[in-house]
Amino acid sequence: MKNKLLLAMLLVLMVISSACGSQASTNEFASSQKGSSPAADPKESGTITYQSERGAVEIPANPKRIVALTNAPNVLALGGTLVGVDQWTKNNPLFTKRLEGIEVVSDADLEKITAQNPDLIIAGAELKNLDQLSKIAPTVVYTWGKRDYLAQQLEIGKLLNKEKEAQAWIGDFKQRAEAAGKEIKAKLGDNVTVSVFETNTKDFYVFGDKWARGTEILYQAMGLSMPDKIKSDALGPGFYKLSQEVLPQYAGDYIVLSRNLDADAAFKDSAIWKNIPAVKNQRVIEIETKASSYSDPITLEYLLGIFKKGFLSKE
Repeated sequence: MKNKLLLAMLLVLMVISSACGSQASTNEFASSQKGSSPAADPKESGTITYQSERGAVEIPANPKRIVALTNAPNVLALGGTLVGVDQWTKNNPLFTKRLEGIEVVSDADLEKITAQNPDLIIAGAELKNLDQLSKIAPTVVYTWGKRDYLAQQLEIGKLLNKEKEAQAWIGDFKQRAEAAGKEIKAKLGDNVTVSVFETNTKDFYVFGDKWARGTEILYQAMGLSMPDKIKSDALGPGFYKLSQEVLPQYAGDYIVLSRNLDADAAFKDSAIWKNIPAVKNQRVIEIETKASSYSDPITLEYLLGIFKKGFLSKE
């Protein structure tokens, strides 16, 4: 009888011990899962830490309501969802359809930005109210010109969790632009020069190799040359203001002329303009200033098409 009771007690103890062990294993598993809970996983939590110029910023992994006070075209090129843009971008004819219904905002109108309920704000370092903007939504700041045009697009790709897409476009664009440059040189000669002028009907400017208006494509991606006078006066500062009288000194074999196409063009009737060799030889490629003042993928693709046609369809 005693043996039966002892055996029964041992069986009870084994069951209790097994249950405790099972519970302990369950607790250990649950505890181990806490370290990789949704709150700690960026993709699950919906946030990532972005290393900005002003330090680490916690931003949405996939922002859905972006106010871009700068770099709005770069965001558009990657399919980002904008709810607010600056006036200059809104006025650009390349983006008119893409920005229908999007509010025009500025850093001076914090209430209007707040009303857009943004989950990410992109701002230029030169803007005011950066601290106030960061109270509305996570704010990432970029300094204009700190990165080259391709590096900036890649940075926007990182910001929007679309780095692979940005990198793919960069590689493809560089290849196509370089090929176009080689084709142009094969036809016009390795030493062919090009100048980029701009006029607002009152003043004239000439540009270096990184001031939009297609300069990055012509001089960097295509590898075309600029006249020595431009190298000495405009390459460093980026641009140089000219009087109409000295335009011939800065004119290359080809001229890219940036202007508002609906503006007065009386300067074209002047003897100074008419006697420039590139003008006499019909080697002037005109672009619209409003559509050429950015260096984002949309603008670059637009200008690449114009340049290929302008250089290769003549002579």
